[in-house]
Amino acid sequence: MGGKCSKRPKTGGYSGNPQSQYTQSSYNYPTYQAYCGPPPASTKYSKIDDDYNSLEQVTDALARAELESSNLIVGIDFTKSNEWTGARSFQGKSLHHIADNQQNPYEQAISIIGRTLSKFDEDNLIPCFGFGDASTHDQQVFSFYPDEKVCYGFEQVLSRYRQLAPQLRLAGPTSFAPIIEMAISIVEQSGGQYHVLLIIADGQVGQLSPQENGTVEAIVKASQYALSIVVVGVGDGPWDMMREFDDNIPARAFDNFQFVNFTEIMSKNVDRSRKEA
Repeated sequence: MGGKCSKRPKTGGYSGNPQSQYTQSSYNYPTYQAYCGPPPASTKYSKIDDDYNSLEQVTDALARAELESSNLIVGIDFTKSNEWTGARSFQGKSLHHIADNQQNPYEQAISIIGRTLSKFDEDNLIPCFGFGDASTHDQQVFSFYPDEKVCYGFEQVLSRYRQLAPQLRLAGPTSFAPIIEMAISIVEQSGGQYHVLLIIADGQVGQLSPQENGTVEAIVKASQYALSIVVVGVGDGPWDMMREFDDNIPARAFDNFQFVNFTEIMSKNVDRSRKEA
C-alpha cells in the first residue's frame, strides 16, 4: 500500500494565527472571528461559481476563474460512512465497491472530473492521497505510492485507486484538515505555484466537532496560499455543511473552497439524456 504521511510542520507562507474561538451563525454553524493575519501572497485568484447543472458548466467556471495553468492534488475519502451513503444512489453498496462491469461513484468522479481538470494541469503529475481509513483516521493522510511518488495522469490515478480500495479498512472520523495541510505543504515546496486540491468525499465532518474546527482552520489557513479547494460530493450526502464551508467562512483571504454535488449533476445529466432520447 502507499506510504503514510503525517501532517507536516509548516515553514513558510503562512505566519498568522487565526483565532480559535468560534461564534454561532444563524445557520448554527461555527464561524471565525475576524482574521488578523498577514495579507495573502497573491489576490489574483477568482471566485469559482457554485451552481452547476452540467459538467460542462464546471469546466466553464474553472476557465473563468483563470485556472488554465495550475497543478492538481487529489484526496480520496476512505471513511466508514462510504459503506452506507450509497443506499439510494448506488444500490445500497459501498461507494468503494470495485467491480469489473460497473464503475463505483469514486471511479466515475475520478474519470469524469479528472478529464475536466486535467486540461488545467501543466505537467500531468498528480500527487494522490487517501484519508480516513484505519491507518490514518482524522490525523494523517497516506500517499497512493510509497515515498509520495506521484501519479502520471488520471488514468494512473484510477488504476492505483482500484488497486488500493479493496485493501483498505474504512474508518474515520471525517476531517479534511490533514489533506488540506498536505496540499499547503506541496504548494510551499513548489515555491508557491498555484494548485487545485480535488477532494472526492462521501459526506461531511461532524457539526460542532473537533474535526469541523480543524477543517475550518485549515480552509482559512489555505486561503493564504496559492491553493483552491474543490470538494466533489459522491453518494447520498447530506451536503449542508459542505455548502456552509463554501459560503459562510468569512475569515478567508479569498473564496478558496468550492463544492460540487457530483451525484446531483450526474442525475441531472441522465434525466436530460432521457428527455432528449
